[in-house]
Amino acid sequence: MRDVAALSAFTEPITLNRSGENDSRRPMFVDCDPSTGNLTAERIAAALSPRTKAISVVHFVGIPCDMPSIMSLAASHGLKVIEDCAIAIGARYDGTHVGLFGDAGCFSFYPVKHITTGEGGMFVTRHADAAASIGRLRAFGVDRTHTERTMPGMYDVSSLGLNYRMSEMQAALGRSQLRRIVENLSRRRSNFEALKYSLASLFGENGRILDAFHADAASSHYCLSIVLQGEFQGRRDDIVTRLNAAGIGTSVYYPHPVPRLAYYRRKYGYKTTQFPFADEISDQSLALPVGPHIQKEDIEYMTSRLRTVLHEVRS
Repeated sequence: MRDVAALSAFTEPITLNRSGENDSRRPMFVDCDPSTGNLTAERIAAALSPRTKAISVVHFVGIPCDMPSIMSLAASHGLKVIEDCAIAIGARYDGTHVGLFGDAGCFSFYPVKHITTGEGGMFVTRHADAAASIGRLRAFGVDRTHTERTMPGMYDVSSLGLNYRMSEMQAALGRSQLRRIVENLSRRRSNFEALKYSLASLFGENGRILDAFHADAASSHYCLSIVLQGEFQGRRDDIVTRLNAAGIGTSVYYPHPVPRLAYYRRKYGYKTTQFPFADEISDQSLALPVGPHIQKEDIEYMTSRLRTVLHEVRS
């Protein structure tokens, strides 16, 4: 369980297979849905084999996967499910928060996320044995917490462990962040919708905004990611350079699908043509900010500068 949970940090959705004599844990990557960047039950089903042990899904840029369908598929095959919720705090499907569908969920509290503790994150699970194992792993492998010790120093080290414990200052910062999360999520949603409306008129059929299109899905609105199409296809770097020069920060989620990175190509032999939709999002998209710090005038400025930039790129 520990090894599988660690793999949920991948930035692309995967299923995990046991295959090959020399590598007992081989990730089987699956291409994403082009409208959301997410894994779907249909794509998982096409990749399953008798050796598959678990499924790891990423709620891409805060857009929730269709977890009821994925959980139904997992149950029918007896598979574990790990959810990567690193940038999905506040995302829900049919009213249930992401991370609470599968066997385990992983959240990030890095400074640019919806809630921060300066660094670190959170692991949640419905399995008591997994929770106990993770608890020991994060604290040197010690077998008793301070409250469980009848005398100071009365503990043993039952397994190899790390030092991933949260400090009191980090916890205090996180608790203060919780008091603002509802307001911040609301501002993100409003900013996303306003920017989405503006960009739709600017790009038309030349841009596809990744969004939660299912009626039961509520995004966490981490950013607004638009996939460039038509006359702007292949012009991403030029557009980004011009926006940055105008003081508009941009990002890319993510610069490469994981199986295209050198380590995974060398180790597993993935071909770059296997994941066309993930390739398209990596190579043709750019992300704009919608965080709670963004004001109405910022959206108006981004829209105005984008209009100028797109005119320049067309010329």
